[in-house]
Amino acid sequence: MSARVTILPSGLAVVTDAMPELGTAAIGVTFGAGSRSEASDEHGLAHLLEHMAFKGTRRRSARAIAEEIEQVGGDLNAATGVEQTGYSARVLSADIGLALDILSDIVVEPAFDEVELAREKNVIVQEIGAVEDTPDDLVFDWLQDAAFPGQSLGRSILGTETSVNALDSAALSRFRDRGYRTRDAVVVAAGAVDHDRVVEETMRRFAGLNEGEGPALTPARYVGGDRREKRDLEQLHVTLAFEGRPFDAPDAYAAQVFANLVGGGMSSRLFQEVREERGLAYSVHAFHWGYADAGLFGAYAGTSPKDAADILPVMLDVLMEAADNADEREAQRAKAQMKAGLLMSLEQPSARADQHARHQLAYGRPLDAAEIIAKIDAVSVEDARRAGRAMLASRPTLAAIGPIRRLTPPERLAERLGVRASAA
Repeated sequence: MSARVTILPSGLAVVTDAMPELGTAAIGVTFGAGSRSEASDEHGLAHLLEHMAFKGTRRRSARAIAEEIEQVGGDLNAATGVEQTGYSARVLSADIGLALDILSDIVVEPAFDEVELAREKNVIVQEIGAVEDTPDDLVFDWLQDAAFPGQSLGRSILGTETSVNALDSAALSRFRDRGYRTRDAVVVAAGAVDHDRVVEETMRRFAGLNEGEGPALTPARYVGGDRREKRDLEQLHVTLAFEGRPFDAPDAYAAQVFANLVGGGMSSRLFQEVREERGLAYSVHAFHWGYADAGLFGAYAGTSPKDAADILPVMLDVLMEAADNADEREAQRAKAQMKAGLLMSLEQPSARADQHARHQLAYGRPLDAAEIIAKIDAVSVEDARRAGRAMLASRPTLAAIGPIRRLTPPERLAERLGVRASAA
């Protein structure tokens, strides 16, 4: 394994992955707190906090943060997820110390200036509006809401205009204080890095980070349901999903292989049947999202109003048939795609850093590529089919936006699956 790990006395993990052939480094700090960590009156708070981290600290203005990193040719970024939030920088090797200083500054001592907060809330409202105007993105937010209703796992990461405008600097401070803690955090560096130097810099720069663990997540409960809205669009955007597998479930890799097999590329069953054979959609694919204690498996398609009556029955038939008769060649092709995608991504230091951060928080250690590949290789076609059948046995979840008049109703889908639409 190329990754090295040091756990500081505070509990903060430091993970590095040296790539000696490079002259640059990807540096980041990731916390095990995302949108799922929000209370019901905090919708959008994790994402707002991520934005506000770059809007000034006790030592730097927002402009100074941007100028200092760009003065050395580097850049900063951040991303809020369902269960994690990460802040990152890409710099030359000589500037790792500066990157760590800026990253620690924005998460340990953010200013939460009221003028900047008002401005940034308006920016996020514009971002929410952009998603509302992008139905092929919005439909996935609706799918999550229908699958996990009334739960933080089902709420959109961005929040709503009302919820975001109701947030204040005190709420930001409370969320940071409880969620950004040493035992739920990892500092990661990949590329032209020296492990001992990164550990030394981290100990010094992140000394002010709150120690301990953040609160436990509220257990997720998959429910399933239906959310659709008629809009005057050229296409109908539709997603059909089922209960998936947590990322550490025994059959998590089998579930991912099944998702790739049925809809992971141009040779997949969904692409071949829906697009190539029937011409029902330009874009069609399957997915599997694994969370700490839940998962979501499903498929998406964008189709025309005239094909709305056919799209869901065809998609569902493809999923069920694959669960019954997927063959060895299909499984091998799906696994090859997964392995190639993994190895290709790891050629980039930013991708390595992101993966190590996710794994450290999820599993307590980074997983070596060889270990992941071995897990993928261990999945048999029977394992993939079994995982597919198990997921398809749950109540379906449907989300659709566009000309929905001819779209198959949920009770008809439930009949086709052989499950009761009223089942919880």
